[in-house]
Amino acid sequence: MNLQEKDFKYVWHPYTQMKDCETNPPLVIKRAEGAKLFDEEDNFYYDTISSWWCNIHGHNHPKIVKAINEQLKKLDHTLFAGFTHEPAILLAEKLVEITPPHFTKVFYSDNGSTAVEVALKMSLQYWSFHDKPKRTKFVSLDYGYHGDTVGTMSVSGVDLFNEVFQPLFFDSFKAKTPYNISVSEALLDLEDILKNHHDELAAFILEPLLMGAGGMIIYPKEYLEKAAELCKQYNIHLIVDEVATGFGRTGKMFAIEHCDQTIVQPDFICISKGVTSGTLPLAVTLTTDAIYETFYDDYENKKTFYHGHTYTANPIACAVGLATLKIFKDEDVLNKIIPITEQLAKGLERFSDLGVAIRQLGMVAAIELDCQKFSFKDRIGYHIYQAGLKENIILRPLGNVVYLYLPLCLTADDLEFILDKTYKVVKQYA
Repeated sequence: MNLQEKDFKYVWHPYTQMKDCETNPPLVIKRAEGAKLFDEEDNFYYDTISSWWCNIHGHNHPKIVKAINEQLKKLDHTLFAGFTHEPAILLAEKLVEITPPHFTKVFYSDNGSTAVEVALKMSLQYWSFHDKPKRTKFVSLDYGYHGDTVGTMSVSGVDLFNEVFQPLFFDSFKAKTPYNISVSEALLDLEDILKNHHDELAAFILEPLLMGAGGMIIYPKEYLEKAAELCKQYNIHLIVDEVATGFGRTGKMFAIEHCDQTIVQPDFICISKGVTSGTLPLAVTLTTDAIYETFYDDYENKKTFYHGHTYTANPIACAVGLATLKIFKDEDVLNKIIPITEQLAKGLERFSDLGVAIRQLGMVAAIELDCQKFSFKDRIGYHIYQAGLKENIILRPLGNVVYLYLPLCLTADDLEFILDKTYKVVKQYA
């Protein structure tokens, strides 16, 4: 048996109807370099979705490879309860330095879902310590997506991804997303929820400015700024899920930096994906002194935060996190991508000829096809994916939304190739 045959015999892939693999088996990727993946026959494919939105600096960046090799010689892994190590300490210091100044404490986990779960649990437990035991519910956006664990699904919108698991969800409130309705309408809906239910709410959680799995929805910063004010007015926590938006993806290190920082001051920020440039699993929940000090007490008072994971603060992953942040600084990444984001905006203009909706924020672009032209059975996304591979680009549409979630290492020539090929594919289905 070749590798594809063995894969089909033994492996169950995520978000994949395995019956499709009978006729279209997964590509076997043998190596990667920069923004490209290479298969067994050395055909290349531009990683236009950053390997599920996590690759920042390109595959196999030499500084990241070096960090892995150097750390592996010293310490591979140790439990993080009762022990600590240099990479975790130094990375925590750097993360506190680059996030807004009110974030002072770092709690490690291992993926985006767990980073969010940590914030939810901390928020709920915080209110129990402040004699508000009824504050056990959360409000989120109806197009939001925060992960595939039970807690994160409970605060996400219900769609094809998670509707079968609804019996597992805990109750939460869903506010209307500022998408297909005005910002003012969405804010009125949110305020109505907060006004009527603030005494049972722990926190409001949302993806700042860019909502990924909900359809690459981009909403104005004014919504987030006003929502932050409402959270303060009704005294509930604000959790921002920057798992997909952090580390330069929107043109800023973090998406909340597009907002007025005197207004938007979340109680928690959840990060993962880009923190290691997609090389190794690592996640972080940052919070404030006010949250941390609520848990800080004598042991017998039972205020310990009982939460942890086997690979919490894995030393190799933390070393990669440090290398990732150093690359941002050494290679002046955030300034370097300015002309690329401008080129992307200019290049998207041609798609208007196709009668599609276009939106962009930083290195992310969405091209929304007319959903009325296609039914679920048409499998438009699947066909676009296959067509993209023939053009040496990876496209995995979300329903009728074709998107680009681009690595920050792209050159102007890379981007021109990607835009030309994406246009060619989209034109077939627009």
